[in-house]
Amino acid sequence: MRLSIWPRPSHAYADVVRIAEHAERSGWEGVWFPDHFMPASGDLSRPVLECWATLAGLAAAVPRLRLGALVSGNTYRHPAVLANTAATIDHISGGRTVLGIGAGWQENEHTAYGLRFGSTAERLERLEEACTVLRSLRDEERATFHGRRYHLDDAPMEPKPVGPLPLLVGGGGERRTIPIAARYADEWNTWGTVETFAHKSGVLDRTCEETGRDPHALRRSTQALLAVDTPDLPTRRPEGRQPVVAGSIAEVLEELGRYAAAGVDEFIVPDFHLDAPEETITLIDVLTAEVLPGLT
Repeated sequence: MRLSIWPRPSHAYADVVRIAEHAERSGWEGVWFPDHFMPASGDLSRPVLECWATLAGLAAAVPRLRLGALVSGNTYRHPAVLANTAATIDHISGGRTVLGIGAGWQENEHTAYGLRFGSTAERLERLEEACTVLRSLRDEERATFHGRRYHLDDAPMEPKPVGPLPLLVGGGGERRTIPIAARYADEWNTWGTVETFAHKSGVLDRTCEETGRDPHALRRSTQALLAVDTPDLPTRRPEGRQPVVAGSIAEVLEELGRYAAAGVDEFIVPDFHLDAPEETITLIDVLTAEVLPGLT
């Protein structure tokens, strides 16, 4: 199991680059970035860097890490626009870009910017059609598609990506999102405890088998807020609804080992609960020295 970093979008861009560069020097797998334009709650004046522009900058600044959106909200961009954006960033990165996409959930952004939000069923229908569009533009010389939400007629996308440009579908909904991932995705991601991830990964396995797809073809990732008891890091525990991995070095290593045993290929470490980029860099150092050797 590999480790990747997920800097929060309220960091200054220079600090995001500094965190990504440090993760790269430390032998980590990738850097992920969320796709939002404003906070979900609280002080709405807090800064939020735009996802794909940030990934383009990281593609030029950081030469080795995988780079991905976790995840791009499908309601914010037409999938053909998103496909061309991601393919261009794939060229900047030399083939290291992951196109992460989800149905979209942050309603206050849609209200503030006048974007249609729609029902959950509508957003999931749009997501499934968007996955068809994205794969068609990536894999075919010309794409033609006529769905309820999107229409393409002999549409080109040039240049094609230089790398595989894997499609990652994010979300744990068992009735629609996981089946969409099973049918269209190269990678799948969901938040979760070990138990939650193992259960939903099992649903993904069964859905793949029902559709005739090899479950092992999908790379799987998850994330949780992570707090390690060490004199170099704050001792407070993250609060909120997200899953948390916390404790001594030995306890954190044991819990991450359980994630690996449950089938996680890539564990992504958000820094949302930390106050400053220096704390994120210290967390990377602690995990690199004390935890990463036990995972590989």
